[in-house]
Amino acid sequence: MADGRIIKALSGFYYVDTGSELVRCRARGRMRYDRTSPVVGDNVTFTYASPEEGVVDAIHPRKNSFTRPPVANIDQMVIIAANVIPVTEPFLIDRMSAIAESAGAEVIVCLNKCDLDGADELYDIYSRSGFRAVRTSAVTGQGIEELRGLLSGRVSVFTGNSGVGKSSVLNALDPGFGIPVGDVSVKLGRGKHTTRHVEMFRTSDGALIADTPGFSSFDVERMELLTPEDLQYAFHEFAPFIGQCQFVGCSHVREKGCAVLKAVEDGLIAPSRHKSYVRLYEQLKSVNEWERKQNK
Repeated sequence: MADGRIIKALSGFYYVDTGSELVRCRARGRMRYDRTSPVVGDNVTFTYASPEEGVVDAIHPRKNSFTRPPVANIDQMVIIAANVIPVTEPFLIDRMSAIAESAGAEVIVCLNKCDLDGADELYDIYSRSGFRAVRTSAVTGQGIEELRGLLSGRVSVFTGNSGVGKSSVLNALDPGFGIPVGDVSVKLGRGKHTTRHVEMFRTSDGALIADTPGFSSFDVERMELLTPEDLQYAFHEFAPFIGQCQFVGCSHVREKGCAVLKAVEDGLIAPSRHKSYVRLYEQLKSVNEWERKQNK
């Protein structure tokens, strides 16, 4: 038996990196019935079936895990966005950051294609909201070294809507990755899904980065389900104001005497962030408990 980390999952196979070799594995049949299927990022124990193939026997305890994208044991989520075709809706960033924060992963907002548009408004929103925000251009190299510094020695997952340049940024970080890059449809304002599966890459300075397929707005609506009560904690800039409202159990949506709403009014919380919170809160209120349990 041996241990390693899954760095790629494709067509029912799990590619386990032991540090000295890459072993293609299947999962034990019982995992399918136990609903414990391995994902990229999992640390596993496997048994060799041949010198180059094996069977995953056990998944080690996870630091965290995500359903969409299917990854585990992530230190930070890098949300790639852009303010030029395709323009990223702030709600998509806020939905993903809420998922990451609820799982204990840090968030970096990477605003790409800044050679075409500096994304000034988005940069202001997220830097003021306490996120590490970085502006990059995979074409000119702007911000790539800054981003590299934020990734060094950590396990990160890159995610974002299709066409914002995730693969281009990865190739800029390390041209040796050679990840296919697609074009963006000017008519439709979205990119092609060049990444078809989740795969983890290691940079020369030891960072591990998982690249994931791009998502659409529809995909985001189907992502991990928090409870309405827990959502407030996934917006970290709300923290100083939670418990300061006039009434106990405040939802921070429209109540009188709400400290969060007062913070929005005073410019301490970005209006777009609160708008996303309200939209998410209303969505989560409509989810039945059995649906939430089914998606865990």
